[in-house]
Amino acid sequence: MDWKKETVQRMEWNGEISNYEEKLRIAKKVVDKVKDGDCIGVGSGSTSFVAIKEIAKKIKEENLHITAIPTSYEINLLCNELGIPTASLMDKKPDWSFDGADEVNDKNWLVKGRGAAMYREKLNIVNSKVTYILVDESKFVKNTCDKFPIPVEVTPRAINYVRQAIFDMGAESVTLRLAKGKDGPVITEEGNVILDAVFRNVDETLEKSLKGIVGVLETGLFIGYNVVIEK
Repeated sequence: MDWKKETVQRMEWNGEISNYEEKLRIAKKVVDKVKDGDCIGVGSGSTSFVAIKEIAKKIKEENLHITAIPTSYEINLLCNELGIPTASLMDKKPDWSFDGADEVNDKNWLVKGRGAAMYREKLNIVNSKVTYILVDESKFVKNTCDKFPIPVEVTPRAINYVRQAIFDMGAESVTLRLAKGKDGPVITEEGNVILDAVFRNVDETLEKSLKGIVGVLETGLFIGYNVVIEK
């Protein structure tokens, strides 16, 4: 017996989607890549939200069968509402993935993680032959960390040690990300917290150095990954 879907039948983005028309235009580019039988890694954030809804229309119109590997509970619920089967990386390997980004520089270094799902997003990227990063012009920066801090996912018991270690690496500020709509910090899908770190000088070693701190699971820096920027 199937569950009734009253709980998720109206999954909508929480708040206004900025630059909606641009995000819709870019989302339609990824829709053109969808083929019957694909297993697709689906990122988080508003651009991915728009894209998966457009993909669902193509699936219905062309009677396609695809499987999605979502990176957040929100996208998982949306796929459920749209009738798109989902799987995990334990079950399947994505043929390709798509995602958004908060920042992109001229070397295709990314900052991601405003939705606190960068660990699963990075897993999708490294398991995919290619990942399409869907970004509008507002996401391009001259220097990494120009507009947004670098998220660092930390196990809660290590928060004080990690915060000090990040400062020791030269961070200008390190802030615990607090939730909206509830008391306390943002909790990731892995049960961790996020420290948002601002660096004024980001080089190719920073991602590895941050991940080398005991207590850090993942960072929102994506340097040197196999991505194609779609704009």
